[in-house]
Amino acid sequence: MNKIITIGREFGSGGREAGRKIAELLGIAYYDREIITEIAKRTSLSEKYVQNVAEHKPVIPFPIHTGRTFWAVLPDYGQAVQQEQHNIIREMASKSDCVIVGRGADYILRELKPFRLFIYSDMEGKIKRCKENNSSDYDNGANMTENELAKRIDQINKSRADYYEFYTGQKWGDKANYDLCINTAKIEITKLAEFVSKIC
Repeated sequence: MNKIITIGREFGSGGREAGRKIAELLGIAYYDREIITEIAKRTSLSEKYVQNVAEHKPVIPFPIHTGRTFWAVLPDYGQAVQQEQHNIIREMASKSDCVIVGRGADYILRELKPFRLFIYSDMEGKIKRCKENNSSDYDNGANMTENELAKRIDQINKSRADYYEFYTGQKWGDKANYDLCINTAKIEITKLAEFVSKIC
Protein backbone atom coordinates (compact mmCIF):
# COMPACT_ATOMS: atom_id res chain seq x y z
CA MET A 1 0.00 0.00 0.00
CA ASN A 2 1.27 3.48 -0.87
CA LYS A 3 2.37 5.95 1.77
CA ILE A 4 -0.23 8.73 1.78
CA ILE A 5 -0.06 11.91 3.83
CA THR A 6 -3.06 14.23 3.84
CA ILE A 7 -2.86 17.79 5.13
CA GLY A 8 -5.77 19.82 6.41
CA ARG A 9 -4.75 23.36 7.25
CA GLU A 10 -5.92 26.74 8.39
CA PHE A 11 -5.29 29.57 5.95
CA GLY A 12 -2.04 31.31 6.86
CA SER A 13 -0.74 28.40 8.94
CA GLY A 14 1.88 27.32 6.38
CA GLY A 15 0.18 24.02 5.54
CA ARG A 16 0.86 24.22 1.83
CA GLU A 17 4.53 25.08 2.42
CA ALA A 18 4.81 22.21 4.91
CA GLY A 19 3.26 19.81 2.42
CA ARG A 20 5.79 20.74 -0.26
CA LYS A 21 8.72 20.32 2.13
CA ILE A 22 7.47 16.98 3.46
CA ALA A 23 7.07 15.66 -0.08
CA GLU A 24 10.52 16.95 -1.00
CA LEU A 25 12.19 15.34 2.04
CA LEU A 26 10.47 12.00 1.40
CA GLY A 27 10.99 12.17 -2.38
CA ILE A 28 7.30 11.60 -3.09
CA ALA A 29 4.59 13.26 -5.18
CA TYR A 30 2.88 16.46 -4.02
CA TYR A 31 -0.67 17.35 -5.03
CA ASP A 32 -2.60 20.53 -4.35
CA ARG A 33 -3.65 22.89 -7.14
CA GLU A 34 -2.82 20.17 -9.65
CA ILE A 35 -6.13 18.62 -8.63
CA ILE A 36 -8.04 21.73 -9.73
CA THR A 37 -6.17 21.79 -13.06
CA GLU A 38 -7.06 18.16 -13.74
CA ILE A 39 -10.74 18.69 -12.84
CA ALA A 40 -10.89 21.65 -15.23
CA LYS A 41 -9.47 19.50 -18.02
CA ARG A 42 -11.97 16.70 -17.43
CA THR A 43 -15.03 18.93 -17.11
CA SER A 44 -14.12 21.66 -19.64
CA LEU A 45 -14.80 24.27 -16.94
CA SER A 46 -12.44 27.12 -16.13
CA GLU A 47 -9.93 26.59 -13.32
CA LYS A 48 -11.26 29.66 -11.52
CA TYR A 49 -14.80 28.27 -11.56
CA VAL A 50 -13.66 24.82 -10.48
CA GLN A 51 -11.62 26.35 -7.64
CA ASN A 52 -14.69 28.20 -6.40
CA VAL A 53 -16.99 25.17 -6.61
CA ALA A 54 -14.45 22.74 -5.17
CA GLU A 55 -13.85 24.80 -2.03
CA HIS A 56 -17.39 25.81 -1.08
CA LYS A 57 -20.33 23.80 0.09
CA PRO A 58 -23.21 23.89 -2.42
CA VAL A 59 -25.86 26.58 -2.29
CA ILE A 60 -29.28 25.15 -1.56
CA PRO A 61 -31.75 26.01 -4.37
CA PHE A 62 -34.40 28.58 -3.53
CA PRO A 63 -37.62 29.68 -5.24
CA ILE A 64 -37.72 32.86 -7.34
CA HIS A 65 -40.85 35.01 -6.98
CA THR A 66 -42.23 36.81 -10.03
CA GLY A 67 -45.96 37.04 -9.43
CA ARG A 68 -45.97 33.31 -8.80
CA THR A 69 -43.36 30.98 -7.40
CA PHE A 70 -41.25 28.70 -9.53
CA TRP A 71 -37.98 26.89 -9.03
CA ALA A 72 -34.96 28.15 -10.94
CA VAL A 73 -33.35 25.36 -12.93
CA LEU A 74 -29.62 25.91 -13.33
CA PRO A 75 -26.90 23.50 -14.47
CA ASP A 76 -25.56 21.60 -11.44
CA TYR A 77 -21.82 21.53 -12.09
CA GLY A 78 -21.03 21.30 -8.38
CA GLN A 79 -21.84 17.60 -8.16
CA ALA A 80 -19.79 16.85 -11.28
CA VAL A 81 -16.82 18.80 -9.90
CA GLN A 82 -17.01 17.00 -6.55
CA GLN A 83 -17.24 13.59 -8.23
CA GLU A 84 -14.22 14.33 -10.43
CA GLN A 85 -12.31 15.59 -7.40
CA HIS A 86 -13.01 12.33 -5.55
CA ASN A 87 -11.96 10.29 -8.60
CA ILE A 88 -8.75 12.26 -9.15
CA ILE A 89 -7.70 12.12 -5.48
CA ARG A 90 -8.21 8.35 -5.47
CA GLU A 91 -6.26 7.98 -8.73
CA MET A 92 -3.36 10.06 -7.41
CA ALA A 93 -3.23 8.04 -4.18
CA SER A 94 -3.22 4.77 -6.12
CA LYS A 95 -0.31 5.79 -8.39
CA SER A 96 2.44 6.32 -5.82
CA ASP A 97 3.41 7.59 -2.39
CA CYS A 98 2.15 11.16 -2.07
CA VAL A 99 1.22 14.23 -0.04
CA ILE A 100 -2.24 15.66 -0.75
CA VAL A 101 -3.20 19.08 0.60
CA GLY A 102 -6.79 19.91 1.51
CA ARG A 103 -10.00 19.01 -0.38
CA GLY A 104 -11.14 16.53 2.26
CA ALA A 105 -8.55 13.99 1.08
CA ASP A 106 -8.25 12.56 4.59
CA TYR A 107 -11.92 11.56 4.45
CA ILE A 108 -12.01 10.54 0.77
CA LEU A 109 -9.07 8.18 1.30
CA ARG A 110 -10.06 7.00 4.80
CA GLU A 111 -10.15 3.31 3.82
CA LEU A 112 -6.47 3.60 2.75
CA LYS A 113 -5.57 4.81 6.24
CA PRO A 114 -3.47 7.87 5.27
CA PHE A 115 -1.39 9.75 7.82
CA ARG A 116 -3.74 12.66 8.55
CA LEU A 117 -2.07 15.92 9.50
CA PHE A 118 -3.82 19.15 10.53
CA ILE A 119 -1.82 22.37 10.64
CA TYR A 120 -3.02 25.45 12.48
CA SER A 121 -1.73 28.62 14.13
CA ASP A 122 -2.87 31.51 16.28
CA MET A 123 -4.07 34.65 14.49
CA GLU A 124 -0.85 36.53 15.18
CA GLY A 125 1.16 33.78 13.49
CA LYS A 126 -1.20 33.59 10.52
CA ILE A 127 -1.10 37.36 9.96
CA LYS A 128 2.71 37.38 10.24
CA ARG A 129 3.03 34.58 7.68
CA CYS A 130 0.62 36.24 5.25
CA LYS A 131 2.48 39.55 5.54
CA GLU A 132 5.87 37.94 4.99
CA ASN A 133 4.79 35.74 2.08
CA ASN A 134 3.50 38.12 -0.56
CA SER A 135 2.37 35.38 -2.97
CA SER A 136 -0.78 33.86 -4.41
CA ASP A 137 -0.65 31.32 -1.56
CA TYR A 138 -1.62 34.12 0.81
CA ASP A 139 -3.74 36.36 -1.46
CA ASN A 140 -1.09 39.12 -1.38
CA GLY A 141 -1.53 39.70 2.33
CA ALA A 142 1.29 42.24 2.36
CA ASN A 143 -1.07 44.74 0.71
CA MET A 144 -3.75 44.49 3.44
CA THR A 145 -4.04 45.99 6.91
CA GLU A 146 -3.89 43.57 9.84
CA ASN A 147 -7.62 44.00 10.48
CA GLU A 148 -8.46 43.35 6.83
CA LEU A 149 -6.19 40.34 6.81
CA ALA A 150 -7.66 38.90 10.02
CA LYS A 151 -11.17 39.17 8.54
CA ARG A 152 -10.02 37.54 5.30
CA ILE A 153 -8.33 34.70 7.20
CA ASP A 154 -11.46 34.06 9.28
CA GLN A 155 -13.63 34.14 6.14
CA ILE A 156 -11.48 31.59 4.31
CA ASN A 157 -11.22 29.29 7.31
CA LYS A 158 -14.97 29.42 7.91
CA SER A 159 -15.50 28.47 4.26
CA ARG A 160 -13.06 25.56 4.61
CA ALA A 161 -14.78 24.36 7.78
CA ASP A 162 -18.25 24.58 6.18
CA TYR A 163 -17.05 22.71 3.10
CA TYR A 164 -15.33 19.96 5.08
CA GLU A 165 -18.23 19.47 7.47
CA PHE A 166 -20.83 19.43 4.66
CA TYR A 167 -19.04 16.73 2.64
CA THR A 168 -17.65 14.60 5.48
CA GLY A 169 -20.08 15.04 8.36
CA GLN A 170 -17.02 15.59 10.56
CA LYS A 171 -15.73 18.67 12.35
CA TRP A 172 -12.86 20.40 10.57
CA GLY A 173 -9.82 20.69 12.83
CA ASP A 174 -11.15 18.28 15.47
CA LYS A 175 -8.16 16.34 16.80
CA ALA A 176 -10.22 13.14 16.76
CA ASN A 177 -10.18 13.23 12.94
CA TYR A 178 -6.39 13.50 12.56
CA ASP A 179 -3.27 11.59 13.54
CA LEU A 180 -1.27 14.72 14.32
CA CYS A 181 -2.22 18.38 14.85
CA ILE A 182 0.61 20.93 14.87
CA ASN A 183 0.58 24.61 15.83
CA THR A 184 3.01 26.41 13.50
CA ALA A 185 3.14 29.38 15.86
CA LYS A 186 5.31 27.08 17.99
CA ILE A 187 7.49 25.39 15.36
CA GLU A 188 9.27 26.35 12.15
CA ILE A 189 7.85 24.83 8.94
CA THR A 190 11.20 23.22 8.08
CA LYS A 191 11.42 21.53 11.48
CA LEU A 192 7.80 20.44 11.21
CA ALA A 193 8.50 18.85 7.81
CA GLU A 194 11.61 17.12 9.10
CA PHE A 195 9.69 15.70 12.08
CA VAL A 196 6.79 14.44 9.98
CA SER A 197 9.10 12.91 7.39
CA LYS A 198 10.79 10.90 10.15
CA ILE A 199 7.62 9.50 11.72
CA CYS A 200 5.77 8.65 8.49
